[in-house]
Amino acid sequence: MAHSRSAVKRIRQNEKHRLRNRSDRSRLRSDIKQLRQAIASEDTDKARKILPITTSLIDRMVKKGVIHDNTGSRYKSRLAKLSATSGS
Repeated sequence: MAHSRSAVKRIRQNEKHRLRNRSDRSRLRSDIKQLRQAIASEDTDKARKILPITTSLIDRMVKKGVIHDNTGSRYKSRLAKLSATSGS
């Protein structure tokens, strides 16, 4: 248990951030899954529409520190590559 007031406040902040990050990460995973399903079902219109939205979301999560920079780059690269191969 924390002893100082600043440590107690830090615990409160950490819990708030943890819950927000968890929610954001869940949303990110859902969007990525939705895009992958659109690509797998060969729904190119839907995939083209979702790709920029998902890419933007990945960038925001990187900026907020929810995911690591390289992880975000890897996700974007793989999704772009996957959508490009399914489009032809």
